[in-house]
Amino acid sequence: MDLQLLQKYDIPVPRYTSYPTVPLWKIEETNAGHWIGEVKHSFEKQREISLYIHLPYCENLCTYCGCNKHITKNHLVELPYIKAVLKEWQMYLQHLDSKPIIKELHLGGGTPTFFSPENLSILIEGLLQKAEVPYKADLSFEAHPFSTTYDHLKVLKELGFNRISIGVQDFDEMILRIINRYQTTEQVKIVTEQARALGYESVNFDLIYGLPKQTPEHIINNVKEVAALKPDRIAFYSYAHVPEVKKSQRAYSEKDLPLGADKLQLYRLGKALLEKESYYDIGMDHFALKSDALYLAARKKNMHRNFMGYTPYHCELNIGLGVSAISDCWTAYSQNEKTIKTYLNAIKEDRLPVFKNHFLSTKDQKIRKHILNLMCHFETDWLADKENFSFELQHAFAGLEKDGLLKVFPHQVKVTERGKSFIRNISRVLDQRMSESEGKTTFSQAV
Repeated sequence: MDLQLLQKYDIPVPRYTSYPTVPLWKIEETNAGHWIGEVKHSFEKQREISLYIHLPYCENLCTYCGCNKHITKNHLVELPYIKAVLKEWQMYLQHLDSKPIIKELHLGGGTPTFFSPENLSILIEGLLQKAEVPYKADLSFEAHPFSTTYDHLKVLKELGFNRISIGVQDFDEMILRIINRYQTTEQVKIVTEQARALGYESVNFDLIYGLPKQTPEHIINNVKEVAALKPDRIAFYSYAHVPEVKKSQRAYSEKDLPLGADKLQLYRLGKALLEKESYYDIGMDHFALKSDALYLAARKKNMHRNFMGYTPYHCELNIGLGVSAISDCWTAYSQNEKTIKTYLNAIKEDRLPVFKNHFLSTKDQKIRKHILNLMCHFETDWLADKENFSFELQHAFAGLEKDGLLKVFPHQVKVTERGKSFIRNISRVLDQRMSESEGKTTFSQAV
């Protein structure tokens, strides 16, 4: 049954951090003025915001990585970039009629800990100077075990950071060499223990299945290391192999990659072992201990998904600062310039660095709600919108039900345990924009 499902469903589909997904935005409507108008309208409804800062620099290229990054060992780039980000933040603040309340702040990359603790302090103090930060706010950052020092952890903790996401990927030295990632198990252990000693409330490990040369034995070893260090959350991601988009992934052969049934076996093995260690499957690729805020949000059906991933909070306004950063005000999306040069030039010209927008139609917003429900809660319903539970939609869901991926009820669908592995395919059924643009974009495989 699983082999038949793989043959049928292991196709390129989006990861649905947004709907419409970024490659399918109607970019001909791009308009910075219109975007700011939507931002102001969203802020008038709710002052609480989520803030994402993209810090793109890395000293070395990890060949598996699909993020927007710039490789350099020249640390003189740090301060000019930070000043540009703070200037962009000021451009937003001048359009808001009161101080924003920062409910979430996340530093992503690239490698945030490429930046010195002193420069990160300048960045965070500048961001928070004209904003309010409530007691229960989530401030987090992505940490590379190789470059994260005790001073990084201490300075950020003193600035209010309480969560850390450590990029582990795999503990095996051979696999790390293949993907050109320099770190050791000991460094992961040191960063984890130092963060806990300083009082960080939640530690997340990023792990990847499907990496070159990865076997079930590697997954077993990875979970053994997890069991010893006991992070509060695990992001257990599928490796997205798209060498036509990310050329660094051509550093190894496709023959080295576990694919199809082999890859699904790695995931299911990892999932079973994590659950044995008291981690709960709370959403696509995500696991958490019962004590973690994300588990509690999932249990209460308060969990939300945005461009940063899963979160316990739902802020309609998510502002992304920095090169290629994406923003969301619920009725519209915006992405910044995608190269550092064009981003810095826009800031220098006192111009909001908008590269492209998408303004959501009423239909977009309805579909988005259902995809979010599926991604966050593994169910959704049309009880308040029965006329949109069309015959075509019911027919498509009936096919998924026949394959054991979900259960269909009157105006409602619920994903089965088997269906969780194919949640992207289930969400794809609702994606009208992808149906209209079939074959024009590149996405990673469903498994």
